[in-house]
Amino acid sequence: MNTLGDKWSFTSFGESHGAAVGGVLDGVPSGLHIDIDMIRNELARRSGRGMPGVSGRAQREADEVEWLSGVLDEGDGPVTLGTPVAFLLRNRDARPEDYEELRHTLRPGHADGTYLAKYGIRDWRGGGRASARETAARVVAGGIARQVLAGRGITIRAELVQVGEETDPARFEALLQAVQAAGDSVGGIIRCVVTGLPAGMGEPVFDKLQSHLAFAMLSINACKGFDYGTGFAGVALRGSEANRYSGGLAGGITDGTDLVFRTVFKPTPSISRPQTLPDGSTLRIRGRHDVCVAVRAVPVVEAMTALVLADFLE
Repeated sequence: MNTLGDKWSFTSFGESHGAAVGGVLDGVPSGLHIDIDMIRNELARRSGRGMPGVSGRAQREADEVEWLSGVLDEGDGPVTLGTPVAFLLRNRDARPEDYEELRHTLRPGHADGTYLAKYGIRDWRGGGRASARETAARVVAGGIARQVLAGRGITIRAELVQVGEETDPARFEALLQAVQAAGDSVGGIIRCVVTGLPAGMGEPVFDKLQSHLAFAMLSINACKGFDYGTGFAGVALRGSEANRYSGGLAGGITDGTDLVFRTVFKPTPSISRPQTLPDGSTLRIRGRHDVCVAVRAVPVVEAMTALVLADFLE
């Protein structure tokens, strides 16, 4: 499926080295003045400009949203009409030739083999739909959702709290540079805090809010885990300790305190360091790849959180 949500429905489309990526967002209320500067800022955050260990392609991404439907330009920016909002972002720096030598090679740690098994064909040009390039559309859609949430006093803030084994943000850059010099990659953990949520959001049993958040987070490329409140660390606690901290949820429903959760991202599977394949051959992947995908995933986590929460608004 390429669609998330019910009342707020977001469908993404496009491949990493195709003409464009984009999306269709249904359920947006009419009369919303879309803050273009805010959307541009979110896309710039996703590109990772100025951040260590970010690929050259990402650094040069200068995405401009093309609005296809659902908005009317009144001179001071697009205003939503209440109909489906469709948009796209052109892939201006695609270089499929960087992947030519991988046309017949299944890259370790990637979805190449599973896509081939499912569809009988795969887009070898950077992974197609399995590429993180697809998340640009999520950031645009999530940016619109965040504006609606802000009108209700709800704010979302995520941050990178761990890179590899390092938890001191002041040391992240040095670690990323060392890993990059070794031709390798590293994973990371992102913590997200939502403030201003009213008590009572969420539904019992199968529509618990954390279930929808986990579903959305685990759909992000390279995301390998989700926890909230005491999370996995809670296994070392006693009930007397754990009962004091729920992470903003009980029974799948918000309790009116800050909602806090974490997501973990695996190391980038594309590395320049030589790797031995199952057939004994050696593979060295060329191209432009992040040392740590979690660095640029922060605004994506925020965007997906916004889309889930917008779907739960009354």
